[in-house]
Amino acid sequence: MASAMAFSSHKFLSNTKFPLGIAISGTSPQRSVMSFAHSSSLPNVNISKGRKLPIFLFDVMGTIVRDPFYEDVPAFFGLSMKELLEVKHPTAWIEFEKGIITEEELAIKFFSDGRAFDFGGLKQCMSDGYAYLNGIEDILRRLKLNGYEMHAFTNYPCWYSMIEKKLKLSTYLSWTFSSCETGKRKPEIEAYLEVSQHLGVPPSSCLFIDDRMFGIKLMQVACSLLVVGMIVYLENPLAKISKE
Repeated sequence: MASAMAFSSHKFLSNTKFPLGIAISGTSPQRSVMSFAHSSSLPNVNISKGRKLPIFLFDVMGTIVRDPFYEDVPAFFGLSMKELLEVKHPTAWIEFEKGIITEEELAIKFFSDGRAFDFGGLKQCMSDGYAYLNGIEDILRRLKLNGYEMHAFTNYPCWYSMIEKKLKLSTYLSWTFSSCETGKRKPEIEAYLEVSQHLGVPPSSCLFIDDRMFGIKLMQVACSLLVVGMIVYLENPLAKISKE
């Protein structure tokens, strides 16, 4: 039976074997994921029809890549984050993430009052702010060397192409599940179901890694529907691995 699990850097189960055969132990889930990636002989690895399991599903923003929205974008507009949240359109970005509106439409409705602004400058601000979080590229490299299949599973608009252009994430993983193309956003249960259906594996063969606590909300539904094999929640995802 698949089960949904969420881990915080403050609350996690130590010395426990999970259905995927991954041992979460030590001082933090960040260190556990790092140890998992560094291992040359991983325990209880599943091989199914020539496919190495589990399959890794990585969130991108805040997990692999620095998100410029929280610091760079308010500074670009000369606003505090609080002020920006008060004046931006409440649903425009989500609509953009789901592919409902285009870039041109986002430029028109980004602010609730429809004010004009340097949209090209905003895109450049975002691009300039994209960077790998400290330690994560080494983890992705080691997972790839160990033969693991990895996919992006992200709530993000078509601007993921700017991330790819700058950071070349496709060196390590496939941009398979972007909300702008699937039309589904986490934590919608349909988004997780699509992953399993598209990959052609049971949910228990999927390992979801995210910096947001989607797991807690999702668990209430997912446990009964057997949707998710494991959700790893990293409160400060992988950013301090190289310092630990």
